[in-house]
Amino acid sequence: MNMKITSIETIPVQVPIHPERAIRSGRGSHLVSPFLLVKVHTDEGITGLGEVSCTPGWSGEDSVTAAHFIRNFLGPLLIGENPLHIERLTHKMQKRIAHNVFTKAALEMALWDILGKVANLPIYQLLGGPVRDFVPTKFSITGVEPAQAAEIAVWAVEQGFRTMKVKVGTGPENDIARVKAVRNAIGPSIRLGIDANGGWTPRTAVTTIRRLAEEDIYFAEQPVPSLDMSWLADVRNQVNIPIIADESLYSLQDAMALARSGAADVFSLYIGKGGGIGPARKAAAVAEAAGLTCTVGSNLELGVASSAMIHLAMATPGIGAEEYPCDILGPFFYADMLLEEVLPIQGGEARPLDRPGLGVKLDEEKVEHYRIK
Repeated sequence: MNMKITSIETIPVQVPIHPERAIRSGRGSHLVSPFLLVKVHTDEGITGLGEVSCTPGWSGEDSVTAAHFIRNFLGPLLIGENPLHIERLTHKMQKRIAHNVFTKAALEMALWDILGKVANLPIYQLLGGPVRDFVPTKFSITGVEPAQAAEIAVWAVEQGFRTMKVKVGTGPENDIARVKAVRNAIGPSIRLGIDANGGWTPRTAVTTIRRLAEEDIYFAEQPVPSLDMSWLADVRNQVNIPIIADESLYSLQDAMALARSGAADVFSLYIGKGGGIGPARKAAAVAEAAGLTCTVGSNLELGVASSAMIHLAMATPGIGAEEYPCDILGPFFYADMLLEEVLPIQGGEARPLDRPGLGVKLDEEKVEHYRIK
């Protein structure tokens, strides 16, 4: 099919986050989401949707930088090309500009959406079909004072979550008090992990994780900064719980280095961090080949990117969502996901809309309401 990309439309939006659940962690706070919606238009009248889910303090990208690079670099590269040639266009985007992976991922996501609509299949079917009936999910408790964290944890259990993680990395004593308060509030039957977002030094990570052992913590995510992969390996060698690599993993080469160095037990994959659905699948294959497993991490995505995450996890055997549930949580944090129909996301479970491509349509009135003027 000789389809052509005719134009790429970008729409900056900012949807309010529920203030009581806004994420505070070792890397700072995620209080607002100035994201960018992307529409890739074709000469066949089929439009693909994408989302640049990014925050400057974490990814170095925002809606302004993303729109700039799409308008001046990536858009001219793609216009006139066949959107069904996803692998070739992904490679071209990777070579055109350095970094800015969330921006590239939004365009790659939109190409998959177009392919699904052309084939009349949901993306998870294009990726080989489902490996699970639904995607198990966990809740993320922000780094607030212990009593408030405990209240959020109880609320999350009431929503149906049976796995959660607590944000730490804000100071060992406060971190320990927060985790203890959450464990006391939810009891022993709920699986509980911690996520430092790189907020501890290696020494602090080892001592604090050991002190938290009595709270029955079953994983520690990114305990140290991503500056030196050997730090992560050192921590893993000195504690007795699985280590999840998040900020240390962007590229396929990062995945290979993590596997070789024995720095992690689990990879936290993002469609955004790797530059698309295809790159995320490749990183999952590296983990699978190394005898490791993966989960899906979150940058508090809105509806379009959340749908892409569900399709990725539904069809990727290297993602061990049953053991390490995924962070597909947008509806629990935002006032609105900007979709005509809500995604089938509930406490502990996420499902795709079983329709062609991503399966979602934007609610244009809501998009206009939340558009950044």
